[in-house]
Amino acid sequence: MTQSRVLALVGSLRDGAVSRQLAETAAHVAPEGVAVDVFDGLADLPFYNPDIDDPNPPIPAVAALRAATAQADALILVTPEYNGTIPAVLKNAIDWISRPYGIGAIKDKPIAVIGQSPSANGGKWAQEDTRKAVGIAGGRVVDNATLIVGGTGQKFGDEHPRNNVEVSDLIAGVVTELVAAA
Repeated sequence: MTQSRVLALVGSLRDGAVSRQLAETAAHVAPEGVAVDVFDGLADLPFYNPDIDDPNPPIPAVAALRAATAQADALILVTPEYNGTIPAVLKNAIDWISRPYGIGAIKDKPIAVIGQSPSANGGKWAQEDTRKAVGIAGGRVVDNATLIVGGTGQKFGDEHPRNNVEVSDLIAGVVTELVAAA
């Protein structure tokens, strides 16, 4: 059986962030034959600037992100909601992997988007903005591979989301749909 590789990008840099825990949950519940790798290194990316986007010499953090994206069969983007929209760190990552435009590492990759928030809204606006940004950047958003998780504070408390059977099952469904689209 061929191993499917899914790269998870997390829109929060905070230690113990719920977004990171949801990405870890995706890795934990991935079906046999699917590896979900949570990318570490978004904090090391400079803000996208065409003046510094030069492969000679490459920026190590950018080269690592682009290589990980190119090697993945699909991506999961997990986003909290900051002021009603996508966090800068995740938007910046999308910008880097979209270049050169039209042939960037994200081109035609199946994408799942998981939004989360302590509010009942569940990060709906951030999820919508992330779907829009990654679609314009060249990714292929898989409509059946999206999820909004609201009320995270009450839902998880001090527990890791992988311990919540309902959320774990929903994330497993997202991963399954995403891999089927790849």
